[in-house]
Amino acid sequence: MFDEVKGNFGFGCMRLPMKGGEVDYDETCRMVDAFLAAGFNYFDTAHGYLEGKSETALRDCLVARHPRASFVLTNKLTNVYFKSEADIRPFFESQLALCGTDYFDFYLMHAQSAEIFSYFKKCRAYERALELKAEGKIRHFGISFHDRAEVLEQILTEYPQVEAVQIQLNYADWEDPAVQAKKCLAVCRKFGKPAIVMEPVKGGTLANLPDAAKGVFEKLGSASPASYALRFAAGCDGVFMTLSGMSSMAQMEDNLSFMKEFRPLDSREMQAVEEVRAIFGSMHLIPCTACRYCVEGCPTRISIPDLFSCLNTKNIHHDWNADYYYNEVYTKRGGKASDCIECGKCEKICPQHLPIRKLLKDVAKEFGK
Repeated sequence: MFDEVKGNFGFGCMRLPMKGGEVDYDETCRMVDAFLAAGFNYFDTAHGYLEGKSETALRDCLVARHPRASFVLTNKLTNVYFKSEADIRPFFESQLALCGTDYFDFYLMHAQSAEIFSYFKKCRAYERALELKAEGKIRHFGISFHDRAEVLEQILTEYPQVEAVQIQLNYADWEDPAVQAKKCLAVCRKFGKPAIVMEPVKGGTLANLPDAAKGVFEKLGSASPASYALRFAAGCDGVFMTLSGMSSMAQMEDNLSFMKEFRPLDSREMQAVEEVRAIFGSMHLIPCTACRYCVEGCPTRISIPDLFSCLNTKNIHHDWNADYYYNEVYTKRGGKASDCIECGKCEKICPQHLPIRKLLKDVAKEFGK
């Protein structure tokens, strides 16, 4: 359907390599070059990724260094960056400038939920984006989605012009009642919309497994835990693209090693995935994917995903390391979980619909001992 797209593997640019708070351009250039050399060409970004640094990093590391026809670039329209219909075109033009390009191959209505879709409709955002497509500034029009399957069905019914749907899908969330990955993929198939998978490794959670889960995969051989997560997602019927948010050359090399000659999970590997899913389900971990949307608007600048990661790590590994990172890295200059003023801004923007205020109390209780 999308002839310009090569392969079934995309470079998600929400977690680029960082150095001193800035994108490490040398490492990013190496990763971009390796990705293209392996025969893949799909790059995914959004204005809010890395606090605006993702778009300019792609401009300098990809767009300025490779012919425009050699890659596919996806960007998104996010609700927090427009207040009215009149704001949409200027914002879109600013995104083109930041990325150093004249058009986007894919442009997605970002993080659609029932509430956000209502806001987009009020501002006629879908109509404005479709106008940009008619002008040739967008090649393909789509959505990224975080809500229940019935909401996705509503959107696709009201806007049949949607060409692709980006959904969160991984083996841990496959039947999760909040994420509804399996149900959302079924809706995509029902409407004939190719699915783009985000969070196949669940923000790195499925790459850094507890020992019991790691042991299940080790019985199969030396493949990385991430490989099973990515292959699970890419092998699902209806998925045409699986994104990976790689933040180092080592991760890139590992991902390319099994995605270049892609094969779906066999029955033995699928059974192992089921065992690992059961282990995760029994641990009651916080299902945060570290998208970091919650951090930018936090009035007390709590690094919420990092604090959740500390609690998950403590529950998984039961060692001193999580306490060290909580006290000496993430909260040394403030922003402890106990600093939460319960304003609720984080919960309004969380794609996972997490009860963040309650969970921060759990974090404060554990690390305040």
